[in-house]
Amino acid sequence: MKIGLEVHVQLPTESKLFCSCSTAETEEPNANVCPVCMGFPGSKPVINEKALEYGVLLAKMLGCRIDDTTWFARKIYFYPDNSKNYQTTQHDRPLGREGVYYLNGKKPIRITRIHIEEDPGKTKRVGDSSLIDYNRSGIPLAEIVTEPDIATPAEAREFLKQLIQDIRHTIDMSEDGERSIRCDCNISVGKERCEVKNVTGLRNVEKALTFEAVRQTKLLKAGGKIVRETRHFDEERGVTVSVRKKEMEADYGYIDEPDLGVFNVKELVDSLDVKESPQNMILRLAKEYGIDEKTSKQYVSTSVDMAKLFEMLVSVADVETARKFTSGPISAGWRSFESDDSKNVDGIVSIVKEYRDGGITDVEGNLRIRSYMTGEDMDVISSGSSNLDEMISEFLDENPNVIEDYRKNDKAANRVIGHVMKQTGGAYSSSDIVEATKRLIGERL
Repeated sequence: MKIGLEVHVQLPTESKLFCSCSTAETEEPNANVCPVCMGFPGSKPVINEKALEYGVLLAKMLGCRIDDTTWFARKIYFYPDNSKNYQTTQHDRPLGREGVYYLNGKKPIRITRIHIEEDPGKTKRVGDSSLIDYNRSGIPLAEIVTEPDIATPAEAREFLKQLIQDIRHTIDMSEDGERSIRCDCNISVGKERCEVKNVTGLRNVEKALTFEAVRQTKLLKAGGKIVRETRHFDEERGVTVSVRKKEMEADYGYIDEPDLGVFNVKELVDSLDVKESPQNMILRLAKEYGIDEKTSKQYVSTSVDMAKLFEMLVSVADVETARKFTSGPISAGWRSFESDDSKNVDGIVSIVKEYRDGGITDVEGNLRIRSYMTGEDMDVISSGSSNLDEMISEFLDENPNVIEDYRKNDKAANRVIGHVMKQTGGAYSSSDIVEATKRLIGERL
């Protein structure tokens, strides 16, 4: 089985790719349109430099080769949602090509190309009629095309999850679900491939590819032939259906876009530095500080800023102290802390320094950090946590195998959490029990 993906990322610009129309969502159809994004005769496109900058950042993050010059092309096709009868995209000279992206830091997924293009409009069925909303027409997209290096539908989902996290971090894209990213899934179990078009959501990508793998396998076993075609994933039924025969590249009649010319991007490429991606940060923390990869992944997945705080604490104390406090009260209270603009990490660093200098015990440190991060009263925390800690410690003393199981799978903590919840009958919040369990297990690792 071979799987290749074409990932379409909506770039977070305020205006469209070739005009000043807003990219903001609106319920009113055809409100954010103009002669340029509608392709009226005589209208002239002008490049959105911010979109070009985002594209370069993504190309660098993916390890692509970036030429000094790039240009656009007209991809000619005739669909109702494409008012110009061509899409302005890139063909002969994409922004980046021949990259490599490492899944979990280990498996290389080759990147064929990344290019910038405009989104078409949107067709909506109303009764027996089809209506077209061109608000989306001209919104900037970056399309990332992989080689067929992905082995299974589950691996495709894992790849996309990691890629989306790195994309959002690289270009400061807000975490608004998965609306801003769509995927075309190419899969073959024999010689010929099929493309499942415009799939949204990680779960749907895995479901669509799984269905196609089974469908193609059954068809080949029955003596049938796989036809190269474009298919649609029906989310409600969980099946793919044929849409049309798959076009070949020559069918689109590409021509260079005469209204945009050639862009020299060398100076832009040289001026942009790519932030460390979350995945690279996970690997670096584990290697540099000797913590296990599961712990570093927990830090970065919770928040890149929390992972940076861990490094700050290492610099003022030591790795074990930083790990103990980060895995315990800092991790448990991070969401409350993050939502309170009146607090900053200096308060946490100050408490850890006091512990380092012997001014307070680790128990006092835990209480003070939690109180600072969440705003809870220390006396209330102290009176409840001591009994809770004793109960958890007693269970761990009687079941030492939980610690070894936790090293392999952090779900082993659920044994302790379930026991304590049952024994306390709601006397403690679930978040308090989870935080205390992970902290006390962490101290024994």
